[in-house]
Amino acid sequence: MGRIFEVRKATMFARWDRMAKQFTRIGKEIVIAVKASGPDPATNPALRRCYQNARSVGMPKDRVEAAIKRAMGKDTANYEEILYEGYAPHGVALLVETATDNHVRTVANVKSHFNKGGGAMGNTGSVSFQFKKVGSFKLAPAGLDMDELELELIDHGLDELGESTNDDGSEVLVLRCAFTDFGNLQKALEDKGITPLSAELEWIPTTTVPVTDEQAEDISKLIERLEQDEDVNKVFHNMG
Repeated sequence: MGRIFEVRKATMFARWDRMAKQFTRIGKEIVIAVKASGPDPATNPALRRCYQNARSVGMPKDRVEAAIKRAMGKDTANYEEILYEGYAPHGVALLVETATDNHVRTVANVKSHFNKGGGAMGNTGSVSFQFKKVGSFKLAPAGLDMDELELELIDHGLDELGESTNDDGSEVLVLRCAFTDFGNLQKALEDKGITPLSAELEWIPTTTVPVTDEQAEDISKLIERLEQDEDVNKVFHNMG
């Protein structure tokens, strides 16, 4: 089938890898949410967020329900969320969110990734001061008036509302709020009958480090190495 098929096949495999990684991440988040506040999404905002994010990445409903059942079992691993900090090459700060059932394994792997990628792992607080933790919601824009929505949600913690695109190129509205207002904004959207495409907690840089294309490539290789680790959920950076 030639070169074109090989390129297409590689793209398909990359997409499947990303999807599998997302499913694993959400599965861990479901376990954490259920163990913390129970299996009923009506009384568990964190679990409702998991449902939303599962839909956004096409995770089948039966896999979500299976993850909830596993979380209720006595033999299910207890995942701990740990944030690691460090520097990539060229002075760019990285925050690495993990969910792990073995922190000794995870810290060793994360440190190895930093070292092999030309970076350096730091202590708690060494780079997190360069970021702020925020809630981020993505909405389908159809039928929504941005100005009206902003006015209605500003009293519920909305800090920022703008337009963006998803990974597939589709247009979305992005809403951001302070970490402490995440629950308030989530409930306000629910009360308005708006189901987000995704609802996440993110680390946004307060300052950025300008880099060249060559430097960005070095940094991206380290980020990719970290993201491929099974215990790593997300990696945030302040690359400008």
